Amino acid sequence: QAVHSSASLSLCLCSVHSLFSLFSSNCWWYTMTSYSTNMRVKLPLLCILLEAITIILFAIFVRYDHETDARDWHHEMHNHSKSNLDNDFYYRYPSFQDVHTMIFIGFGFLMTFLKCYGFSSVAFNFLIAAFGLQWSTLIQGFFHGFHDGKIHVGIESMINADFCTGAVLISFGAVLGKTSPAQLLIMTLIEVTLFGINEYVILNIVGAKDAGGSMTIHTFGAYFGLTVSRVLYRPQLDKSRHREGSVYHSDLFAMIGTIYLWMFWPSFNSAITAHGDDQHRTVMNTYYSLAACTLASFAMSALVNGDGKLDMVHIQNAALAGGVAVGTSAEMMLTPFGAMIAGFLAGVVSTLGFKFLTPLLDSKLKIQDTCGVHNLHGMPGVMGAIIGAIVAALATADIYGAGMVDVFPMIADGDRTAQAQGVYQIIALFVALGFALIGGGLVGFILKLPVLGSPPDTQCFEDEVFWEVPEEDAGHGQMMAVSTEDEKHARA
Repeated sequence: QAVHSSASLSLCLCSVHSLFSLFSSNCWWYTMTSYSTNMRVKLPLLCILLEAITIILFAIFVRYDHETDARDWHHEMHNHSKSNLDNDFYYRYPSFQDVHTMIFIGFGFLMTFLKCYGFSSVAFNFLIAAFGLQWSTLIQGFFHGFHDGKIHVGIESMINADFCTGAVLISFGAVLGKTSPAQLLIMTLIEVTLFGINEYVILNIVGAKDAGGSMTIHTFGAYFGLTVSRVLYRPQLDKSRHREGSVYHSDLFAMIGTIYLWMFWPSFNSAITAHGDDQHRTVMNTYYSLAACTLASFAMSALVNGDGKLDMVHIQNAALAGGVAVGTSAEMMLTPFGAMIAGFLAGVVSTLGFKFLTPLLDSKLKIQDTCGVHNLHGMPGVMGAIIGAIVAALATADIYGAGMVDVFPMIADGDRTAQAQGVYQIIALFVALGFALIGGGLVGFILKLPVLGSPPDTQCFEDEVFWEVPEEDAGHGQMMAVSTEDEKHARA
C-alpha cells in the first residue's frame, strides 16, 4: 500500500510541476511583477481550508494506537501482565518534550537575529510547526502506521511528526524574510508530503539507518530550502539588505535559541532509538560531539576574523553543527573520541562556510541563504551521512555482539554485509539530495504565484509588511546595528 501511495504521489507531483512550468512560460499573470501582501482574505481562507481538510482526514483515518486506546491498553495489561509503567509513553515523553521545545523555541528564537523581523521569525515558525505536525502525522502515518485501513498514533508518531516539521523549519531558514505566511503554508504542505516519501524510501526500501536525521531531516531540509531560494532568486534584494543584519538585542534573542537547541540536541538524536544501550550511547555521542564542536567554532571564529574578534553568527550556528554531524552515526559504536572528532570537524567546516562559502553562493550561484542553512544543516548533514557510512562499513560482531540486531538488523540477520550496509548508507544520501533538489524546484515555481503575496524586493526582512508593529517600535532595527562582514549573508 505504501509503495503504491508513494508512486501515486510522485506521479501527481510531477504532473503539478509540468503544469506550473507551462504556466510560467505562457501565462502573463504568473510572471507579473505586482505584489499583493494583504493577507486579509488569503491567509484566513488558506488556514481554514487546510485545517478543515486535515480534520476530515483525521476523522476518517486516525485512531489511537494500542498503548493509547483505553480498551486495547487495559486488555493488553490484563492478558500480558503489564502495568501502566510499561506504557511507552513513560519512556518516550521526556524526549518528546525536549524535541518539542527545540522545534517551537529553539528554531523559533534562533531566527530572531534579523533586526526588523522578530515577530515573523518566531510566529511564522509557530505557524509552520503547528500545521506541519498535523499534516506529517497523516503522511508518515500512511507510510509507517497504516494498519487495517487506519493510521494508529501514539507518542512515537508525535516525535516523528516533530522531526518532519524540523526539516520544514530548516528550509524556512533559507527563505526567511522573503516569503509570505501563505507561501510558507503551501511549502509546508508539499514539503511534508515529500519528506514522508523520502523517509520511507531511505529507511524502508534502501534500508539505511538514520536515527538523528542527518540525511532525512538536515540534508533534505537544507537543500530543499536552498533550491526554493534559488528558484525565488531576487535580483533586486539589495534594496532590502540594510534590514538583513542584526542589532544587539536581536542577537541575544537568537543566542537563546542556540542554547535551547544545544542542550536538547542529545534528545533529538536519541528520541526514537531503541531503549537501553542504544539510546544511552546516542545521547553520549551527541553530547561529546556538541562540546568539541563548540570549541572548534570559537577557535575558527577568532582565527578567520582579521582582528581576532569572535563573530556571533559563528557561535550561534556553527556550535550546533556537531549535533547534525553525528545524527546518523550517534546510535552506532562511534566511540566518544570519534564523536569528538566528528564534532570538531563539523565546527571547522561550518564556520568556514559562514565566512567564505555563503557569500559565494549568493554572488555566483544566486542562492540567497538568509540563515546560512547550508553551513549548519547542509554540509554537516552530508558529513554525517558519510561518517555513518564509514562506521556502518566497519561494524563487526566482535564490536556489537548481540546489540547488532538493534543497530543493524539486516547485518545481524545475514541479509547484508557491513560493507554493503555502508554502500546503502551512501545511496540513501543521494536519495535525500534527489528528493530535495527536485522537490525544492517544484515548490519554488509554485511559490512564484503572485496570489500568494510574496513581499516586494524593497520590503523583505520587515515585520511591518504582515504585522501590526507597536508605534514606538516602528523602524525598530535602526539603533545599535551590528555590522559584521558575515551578518548580512548568513545565519542558521
